[in-house]
Amino acid sequence: MLAAMPDSAPSPLSAGGPALRDSGDACPGTLRLHRADDGALARVRVPGGVLSADRADALLTAAGRFGDGELHLTSRGNVQLRGLDAQCGGGLAELLTAAGLLPSAAHERARNIVASPLAGLDGSPPVSGWLAELDGLVCGSAAAASLSGRFLFALDDGRGDVDALGADVTLIAAGDNCVLRIGTADEVFRVPSGEGPRAALLAAEAFLRAARDSGAWRVKDLPDDVRAGVRADVRAELVRSVRAAAGPAVHRPRPRTATPPAPGAHGSPNAISVDVPLGRLTPAQWRLLTETARRHGNELRLTPWRGIVVPGPFAHDEAVEALRTLDAAGLITAPDSPWTGVGACIGHPGCAKSLSDVRAEAGAAVGPVGRLPVYWSGCERRCGHPHGEWIDVVVTPDGHRIAHVRGDRRDPRTTVRNGDPARLAAAVAEARAL
Repeated sequence: MLAAMPDSAPSPLSAGGPALRDSGDACPGTLRLHRADDGALARVRVPGGVLSADRADALLTAAGRFGDGELHLTSRGNVQLRGLDAQCGGGLAELLTAAGLLPSAAHERARNIVASPLAGLDGSPPVSGWLAELDGLVCGSAAAASLSGRFLFALDDGRGDVDALGADVTLIAAGDNCVLRIGTADEVFRVPSGEGPRAALLAAEAFLRAARDSGAWRVKDLPDDVRAGVRADVRAELVRSVRAAAGPAVHRPRPRTATPPAPGAHGSPNAISVDVPLGRLTPAQWRLLTETARRHGNELRLTPWRGIVVPGPFAHDEAVEALRTLDAAGLITAPDSPWTGVGACIGHPGCAKSLSDVRAEAGAAVGPVGRLPVYWSGCERRCGHPHGEWIDVVVTPDGHRIAHVRGDRRDPRTTVRNGDPARLAAAVAEARAL
């Protein structure tokens, strides 16, 4: 499978180096709405993707009261509400605050935390303690309020799934200890597990000090020598204040690809997992998932791959019936679904920059499951695209340009002229079978 890029992040594929910006961070939140062609957009941060059933109900209420009623999952396990009235901000903030989804107005865009969705459910260690502590530390840090809406923390249970996302600060479980990765460096620091969240915050604050004069929003935006300086500062601070007997940095290369939870039952079963076609949930689908959660663990976990894990426990027959019901509602409940591995940006008419309705085109081209995932983009920005190995379909004025992406390498395949959907579907299927 593959890892995912940040929410609505323009593609780095054509960039020529670190993206140092001199403009302010316009990343949307719940207090700063983004104007799109289908109305205003709000991005609700859901740290770790973890929602109680009551908070899931509150999001559905917000979508129905202020927006188009649907809920859109992002590649950071967050939720976007679309079709909002531009004047709804006060009412939306009041509703989300009452539900506990907006604990700090100053930090609402800084609460970007992804976590291994199956942590604690299939024999792996839980990361829920880390998640609660790190979120509290971020909200309690005056400095952290300055983090860009694109800055990302990741909490990995040791399987490497969210470590592969290339977060700015990653904690990885390792027995009684954990390791801290800053950016995508292959060197990590050993830290006592109980000190992990504090070490992660120290790393974020060190980044802010280094980025003060550069305009960098993420660790990868910093020049190489500055990134090395951040790691040295963090190491010194860990030894001094966290008292980590870590010794020298440990070599641990970051996984280049991730394996998201497969649709179906997990852990005996302790959970069920579904994927969401193009990340778009109708009110009926969201309500069904919430009702399923209420009957079992009372929790939903939104994944960075636009899926949802429902923790149990489930009896075997309960898991089978729940998956059957969710499948009938249009969700992906098995790896052999033709929708497996298919992704797309919002496209036209929701986005003014998009040259095409790529979601409709992706649906028309769905066929047998391909070896490689495919992502459809309505313009060169490639908002929300994955990384790893995947098939890149980008709409241009001349047609749909198809390429095979492997990390930083991009091999052009073909361009299909507009107006030939059958040939386009065949070309995409051929590329996915590479």
